[in-house]
Amino acid sequence: MQHIKSQKAALKVVVFSAQPYDKCFLNQISQNHFPSLHAEVVYHITPLSEESAPLAAHCDAVCVFVNDCVNESVLKLLYEQGVRGVFLRCSGFDNVDLKAAEEFGMFVARVPAYSPEAIAEFSVALMLTLNRRTHRAYNRTREGNFNLGSLLGFNMHRKTVGIVGVGNIGLAVARILKGFGCNLVAHDPYESDDFKVLGSYTTLEDLLRQSDIVTLHCPLLDSTKHLINRDLLKCLKKGAMLINTSRGGILDTAAVIDALKSGQIGALGLDVYEKEASLFYVDRSSDIIHDDVFQRLVTFPNVLVTGHQAFLTEEALTEIAETTFQNLQHFADGSECRNALVGGGAKTVK
Repeated sequence: MQHIKSQKAALKVVVFSAQPYDKCFLNQISQNHFPSLHAEVVYHITPLSEESAPLAAHCDAVCVFVNDCVNESVLKLLYEQGVRGVFLRCSGFDNVDLKAAEEFGMFVARVPAYSPEAIAEFSVALMLTLNRRTHRAYNRTREGNFNLGSLLGFNMHRKTVGIVGVGNIGLAVARILKGFGCNLVAHDPYESDDFKVLGSYTTLEDLLRQSDIVTLHCPLLDSTKHLINRDLLKCLKKGAMLINTSRGGILDTAAVIDALKSGQIGALGLDVYEKEASLFYVDRSSDIIHDDVFQRLVTFPNVLVTGHQAFLTEEALTEIAETTFQNLQHFADGSECRNALVGGGAKTVK
């Protein structure tokens, strides 16, 4: 694997899909904690794609986010322009062709964990908002309407919540909900002793049958693509709430819409969407949105969609910036990087 020749030379990095908060936290961490890295960072709000890849010409590395396209053709273009490192500002890497990156001899690293409480707390916020309909109540009172009709909720206490995926985030969700007095069940191919003191493991089908609320916290892999599909939704407890703050592809969106129409799903909270790459992180309030599936979703009164913001806390952004620059430091000096997916002493993650 090729690294830059000298640590003293400026490390040139292009940040794609860069929002103002990305620039703020990355600059702050770079200047305060990694001055010896001599990083020369350029920011582009444009997502990485075949069309935008030339923006990284003559740079050492690119820094990307969840909806940037890092497939084989993009990696080839980057490599031909001299890019040797790809750094993700997130834990998921489903948008990166790791096999192609390995073939090109490129370094790929991610931020495997950052403030799991940020996503966990947001997931619970979606549950509470949908349950007590505070978003609808807010709009009513602003219009002088204080009628309480159709705002009836339920006590979270003693309700059963099913957690699909009990990594750091799923475990953080479990700890919060245990404080609410919820009964917890979970499904994960890798069982955690930490969760077993809070709840019990079961099959996915059984979890769906008994849960009043189901919340998803698993990565998007080939094995989890459309994990919640038309057949499994038939197992869902009639009228249960479904929350997804992981990746949009975990859900078969068309099947979810049908389940909403039939009442099988009683409420749906999404911070992610299967086709979000063409929508999220940009102000489209003056645009005509041509995604008919998304438009159908937001017409349901029992659906709440947010724009992939669960991670957006000061603590999470600080951790993301710190880990990203730690990964860049390993890339610069050629040392082993525990967050590497390809190169940096890591075996390619399959």
